[in-house]
Amino acid sequence: MSGLFDSKLAWGALLLLAIAFPWIAGNDYFLTVMSTAYIFAIATLGLNLITGYTGQLNLAHAGFMAVGAYTVGILTVDHGWTFWASLLMSGVVCVALGYVIGIISLRLKGHYFSIFTLCVGYIMFLVIEKWEGLTRGTVGIMGIPEPEAIGALTFDTPLSLYYFVLCFLVLLVWVKRRIVKSLLGRTFIAIRNSDELAEALGINLMRNKVLAFMLSVFYAGIAGGLYAGFVRFIGPDMAAVHHTFDMMIFAMVGGMGTVLGPLLGAIGMPWITQYLQFLQEFRFIVFGPILVALVIFMPYGVVGSFMAWRTRRATKEGKAHAAD
Repeated sequence: MSGLFDSKLAWGALLLLAIAFPWIAGNDYFLTVMSTAYIFAIATLGLNLITGYTGQLNLAHAGFMAVGAYTVGILTVDHGWTFWASLLMSGVVCVALGYVIGIISLRLKGHYFSIFTLCVGYIMFLVIEKWEGLTRGTVGIMGIPEPEAIGALTFDTPLSLYYFVLCFLVLLVWVKRRIVKSLLGRTFIAIRNSDELAEALGINLMRNKVLAFMLSVFYAGIAGGLYAGFVRFIGPDMAAVHHTFDMMIFAMVGGMGTVLGPLLGAIGMPWITQYLQFLQEFRFIVFGPILVALVIFMPYGVVGSFMAWRTRRATKEGKAHAAD
C-alpha cells in the first residue's frame, strides 16, 4: 500500500532533487527560502510525532522551537559557547522542559490538553518577551555566530548553509522513520487509536505519551537552534502561536500520521505563498479557499489521501480477483 513512499528509490530521488536544487534555483534568495522551509520541516516532523502518531495536539510547539533558538543565542552570544555545543544543548534543554511540562499536561486528554499547551505556549512567549535580563526582551538577540568550520567545510555562504540544514533534515527524517517503524512507533499509534485499548494491551500510557512529547520537542529545539544559526537573529515572535498553526497546516496538507506528508507540506506551502506574493494582502483570499478545498476533498492530506486511494483500489482488485 505505502510501498511507493517507503521505497529507498523514492527517498533517494527526493534526496537527489534536494542536492541538485541549488543549481536549479539559480540564486541565493531561493536557497534562503528553501533552507528556512527545511528548518520548519524539521519542527513539523516533531509536531507530527506527538499529534499525527500519538494523537495529542500540542499548541506550544512554536514555544519549544523558540526555546531551542534562544538556547543557542544566549549560549553563543552571552557565554561564548561554540555553535555545535549550543545546538546540542538546544535539544537537551527542550527535552528537559518537555519532560516537566509533559508530566503535568499529559494527565489531561483531548481538547483539555490542547488548551493547556496553548496557555503554556503563551507563557513561553511572555517569558521570552519580558525577561530582558536573559532574552533581551523585544529587542531580541543579534549577532549569533555562524556554525564553526569543520575542517575545510565552512558555513559562511547561502549555499553552504543550505547543505548544512539539508544534512540535519536528512538525518532527522531517517531517525523519524526508524522511530515510527519500530515497536515504539506502533505503541504511539495504538495510543492514538484508543487509550483504553492500548492500556488493555499493557501499554503504559503516561510513560509513552511523555516519551513521544519529549521526542517531539527535541525536534522543535533542534529546528530552533538551526534557525538561530541560519538567520543569526531571533526575537520573541518565534514563540507566537501562529507558527504552531502554520506547522499544523503543513502537516494537515501533507498528511498527518505519515513521514513524507509533513515534509512535503512544510516545503511546498511556503513556495505557494511566495508565488502568491504578487497579490500582496489579497493573496490570502486565494490561499484560504485552496486550504479549504484541500481539507474538504483531501481530508487525510496529499500523502494520506493517496495512500487511502491505493488501499481502496487494492481492496477492489482483491475482491474482483476473488470473484473470478
